[in-house]
This record gives sequence, C-alpha cells and structure tokens, in this order.
Amino acid sequence: MSNYFIILASGQSKRFNSKKPKQYNIYEGKPLFKHSLDKALKSKLFKKIIIVVNKKKEIKEKFPKNVSIIVGGKERSDSSLIALKFIKKYKPTNVLIHDAARPNFTINLLKKLINSLKKYKAVIPAIKSKDSIKYKIKNQIFNLSRDNSILTQTPQAFKFQDLYHLAIEQKKVITDEATLFIEKNISVKFIKGENLNSKITFKEDIKEKLTYFGIGFDIHRLIKGKTLYLGGIKIPYHSGLKGHSDGDVIIHSIIDSILGAMRKKDIGTFFPDNSNKFKNIRSPKMLKPIINLLNSNNYYINNLDINLICEKPKISKYRDKIINSLSNLLDLNKDLINLKGKTTEKLGLIGKEKAIACEVICSISK
Repeated sequence: MSNYFIILASGQSKRFNSKKPKQYNIYEGKPLFKHSLDKALKSKLFKKIIIVVNKKKEIKEKFPKNVSIIVGGKERSDSSLIALKFIKKYKPTNVLIHDAARPNFTINLLKKLINSLKKYKAVIPAIKSKDSIKYKIKNQIFNLSRDNSILTQTPQAFKFQDLYHLAIEQKKVITDEATLFIEKNISVKFIKGENLNSKITFKEDIKEKLTYFGIGFDIHRLIKGKTLYLGGIKIPYHSGLKGHSDGDVIIHSIIDSILGAMRKKDIGTFFPDNSNKFKNIRSPKMLKPIINLLNSNNYYINNLDINLICEKPKISKYRDKIINSLSNLLDLNKDLINLKGKTTEKLGLIGKEKAIACEVICSISK
C-alpha cells in the first residue's frame, strides 16, 4: 500500500500581512511549511511527499529524493488538483492533503488517518467549536447548535482514485477536499482532530515565547602543519588550531553558548580536556550530543550571532561554506546564522597571527 502526502504551500497569505508569504515565515526556528515536511519525513509513512508552491525559486533548500516541489495554481483547489495529477503516474493507494499553515499536527494523527483508510474512502479530522456560531442569510441571523457543528482540519486522507475522479469533475472553487465528497453525498468518516492543530492565519497567531540567551567564547593557538577546522569544515591554511580536540573555535563557542542558554554549565563538563576519550575528537561529534540535549529539553534555536576573531585567513572567502556547514550540523535555517569576521588591529597573539578566537551569542526558546 502506497501513501502520498501533499503539502499545499502556494497561498498568497493576504490576511497575514507580511512581505513574504506566510508559509516561509519563521515559526519556532524554521519556515512554517517545513514543520509539516519534517513530520511527514520523520513518520516514514509516505512513499513520496509533494510540496506545492507559487514559484520553485521560493524554496532553495535541497530535500531527500522522495520530496518533490511543484508549482500550484491560482486557487487552493487548483493547486490540489495539479498535485493529484502529478502523483497519478505513481499509482498511489492513499493520499493525504495538508495545508502548510497547520504546523502543529502530530505523527499520531497521520497514523490514525491512514489506518482509518482501510475501511473508508475519506477520513477527515474535526473538532467541536469552542465558540457560539451564527449563520447569516441576507439580513437574517440564525443560531447554529454548537454541539452539531464541527470544524474540519487537515491533513485530510483519501483513497486516491475516489478523490481524483471527484476533483477532475469539480468546476467551482472549494476550500477543502472533504467538500467534494459531502456535495456528492458520499460517506465521509470524521475522526477526532487535535485542538493544537489550528491554522495560522494572522501574524498574531504566531505568539512570542520566552527567550533565553547564552554566550560562548574560545581561543586556540595556531601551530604550523596542522589542519585548520572552522565551523566543521577544512580551511586551506598553513597552520591549524592547537587543542585537545581539533580546536574548532566556532563549534566550541556554539556549544558553550547553547549550554549557557540552557543553564547547563560548560563544554569542559561534557568534554574534559584531561580525558583520552576525547583526544583529537572532531568538533561536529562534540556538537551532536549537545543538540540532542537541546532537543530532549524541548528547546529550539532562534538564532546564532558569531564573531570569528583573526587576522588570517579572511573569513569572507569561506563565510557561505561555514554557514552551510553549521546549518546542516545544527538542523537550523541558514537565515538564522550570522557570521562576522573581526580583527584585533594587529594587537596581541591574534594580531600577530598566532591565535584565533571566537565568540557566539545564542538565543533559544522552549
């Protein structure tokens, strides 16, 4: 049985009041649409994931081979149909269609939807309204029973063939795929949705959260004939940094800044320099357990600001490579990492090109 997941991310977001479309705004550490993508990938429930966008150039990241990016249409229903036509050649059994503006669904909901498709053609998550609902016809206002009113959510799950035939025949604009079945009086299975799976529509929907800051600093002498590592990559230079590990001052400073923000002491607590276990260890291996600690404590990184302090090498030449490396190591959007090159105006050990230092300020939220 093959399951496919379609993420609709081509809306204009007019009500969001932002220069860039809502789905690309940063929400809890990454673009809004990426929350849905990451959960779909992590679930391992889908043979292929399709992201529908306005323009392909809007997404510059590279994703796994089972992720396809296609251009949508003018309306939501147009984009949905374009995606269905795109996956038809793969002969899918089931398809889930999801709005990128709903980042807070759970993988457990995905499993429930797919499991329910064993018995039903269309499965829709829904919750009861928390508000009183009025319905207007011309100048008359009617009260609707809150107990009999439901609010539908996405992802919505369907047997592919059934949805495809209804979508092909549909001529008018619809707001979700469940409408296709309801208007044709075809049975739909409603399952319990998730209260946190609300749609982000306005800027106010993205609430500010409590933020913590940490500062990191590291300095190492330069020695001839050693490989220089900065930000996890090899930098061509005649000298490298002396240290118990590979001496990568950028990653060491990032580690200390993250630990500082979490109030978890310092890098030496986790990697003592008198332990042979960590002799010559590469710094990315030191960073990984710290990121695991960050995740297990339910924090995410808001941004990093990095000062690399050295006379040479000139950091501007390697800035993009270092940021790309850090983005991959931290699983953090590149736009949230800033790297500046500073000198000491020929003063001290750094000014005499005998050492390199780094300082980092990190911002995290729960």
